[in-house]
Amino acid sequence: MPHTVIIGNGIAGSTCARWLRNYTREAITLVSEENPWFFARTGMMYVFMGQMRWEDLEVYEKSYWQQNHFQLLHSRAVNFDFQRKRIRLESETSLEYDRLVLALGSHPKRLNIPGVDLQGVSGFYHKQDLEHIQQLSEGLQRAVIAGGGLIGVELAEMFHSRNIPVSFLVREKEFWQSNLPLEESQMVARHIRNKGIDLRLQTEIKEITGVHGKVRSVITQSLEQIPCGMVGISVGVEPNVGSLRNSNLQIDRGILVNEYLQTNLENVYAIGDCAQLRTVETNRKPTEAVWYTGKKMGEVLAKTLSGNPTMYRQGLWFNSAKFFDIEYQVYGYVPPLPEPTLDSLYWEHPSGNKSMRLVYLKESKHIIGFNLMGIRFRQEVCEKWIRTGTVLESVLQDIRLAFFDPEFFPDHSKGLLEAYRLKFDKTIELKSSGKLNAVLRFLKS
Repeated sequence: MPHTVIIGNGIAGSTCARWLRNYTREAITLVSEENPWFFARTGMMYVFMGQMRWEDLEVYEKSYWQQNHFQLLHSRAVNFDFQRKRIRLESETSLEYDRLVLALGSHPKRLNIPGVDLQGVSGFYHKQDLEHIQQLSEGLQRAVIAGGGLIGVELAEMFHSRNIPVSFLVREKEFWQSNLPLEESQMVARHIRNKGIDLRLQTEIKEITGVHGKVRSVITQSLEQIPCGMVGISVGVEPNVGSLRNSNLQIDRGILVNEYLQTNLENVYAIGDCAQLRTVETNRKPTEAVWYTGKKMGEVLAKTLSGNPTMYRQGLWFNSAKFFDIEYQVYGYVPPLPEPTLDSLYWEHPSGNKSMRLVYLKESKHIIGFNLMGIRFRQEVCEKWIRTGTVLESVLQDIRLAFFDPEFFPDHSKGLLEAYRLKFDKTIELKSSGKLNAVLRFLKS
C-alpha cells in the first residue's frame, strides 16, 4: 500500500487528502507548520471581529482525522531528498513517501522599504498573522494599510470593527484596478470612504519609522508623516516555494506542473497557490491563489493518485468576495480595461452600491462574463450562458433566471433592460419569472 505525504493542509492539501481517502485506504500523512488542523482561512477576519471563534473555522471535528486514519504532523519540512523520497522535518522526524503532494500555499509579498522589519508590521495570510494583529491591536491608536485588493479591505474592516482609525494607502490610480473595471473600482472606493476609512489612492509608503523597535509612523512618497502603531501589508501574495528553488524541481514563479498536476519529478505533484500550470486555458492565469482553484485541484489530483488519471481543467473563472457590505461575484472573463473585440452592458443602482455588468463579444454579442456588485447571480445559470455562447439579447430576456437574492428582494432586471435600451435604442421583453422550477427547466434543457 503506497504512502502519500502532503505538505500543507490548506484547502488544496486537505481536499486532496479527503478525496483520496474516499478512494483508498492507503497511508496519508498531512504536514503543516501553521496549524495541525485544516481551517477556513477566509474566516480569520471574523475571529478578529468577534463574530466567530477560532474553533468555528475548523471545518471538521478533530475526531474526523483520527477516525479516517490520517496522520497529522505539526511541523515544517526543512529538507527534501527527492532521489531517496525522504523529507526531513524541523522536529527532526524523517518521512519516507511513495507519492509527494506539495500544497505549500502562498506568502505575502514584502515591501522593500526601510523599517519593514519593525514590530507592528504584518501581513494577513497565516494564523500567526492573525495572532500578531490581535496582540498589536490592544490600545492601537491608528493603523496604516499598504496596498489594496481583498486582503487590504479585510484589514480595513477588521480595524474599523474595533473603532481603530485606518489610513488605507494604494499606489494605483483606482482601487484594485488590476481586477475591477473602472465603474466598479470607483464604487468600491466610495464605499470604503463612506465607512470612514481614510482611503488614499496614488499614495505609497517610502519608509516606516520606529522607536524602540516598534512602528511609530509611515512616511509617504510625498514626505507626509502618518503616525500609527501598526502597518498592514497587502501588496499581494506569491507562491511559497523559496526553500525549493535550489532543488531539482522546475520552478518559475511557482512549481511547474502539467495537466495532471505532476512536476518534472516522478511521483511529485503540486497543487494550490504554489502550482504553476505549464499550459494555460484562455483568459486564465498560470498561478491562481484562490480558494476555489485550490479545492478543485485537490479533488482532481486525488482521482489521479487513486489510479484514475484525470486532467485538471481550469474551466470558467469564478471568484467571490466582500468589500465591507458589498458582495462581489465574477463569472467568466471580465477584463479590467476595455478591449477592442469586447463590449459590456453596465447598470448601476442609483444608490451607487449595486451594479451588473454583462461582457460580450462585439461582433457576435455572445456573452463571456458577468461582474456583480451587491447582487447575487446563480453560478450554474451564468456558466451555462457562457459555455453555450448565448447572445446578449437572449440572456436579457431570461435574466430573472440568474437572480439568486433572497425572496422579496427588489427586482433589478428592469434597470438592466433600461440600460440596454439606452445603449442600443431597442427594447427587450422579459420572458421568465425566475421561479425555481423555471431555473431547473433551464438547466436541464
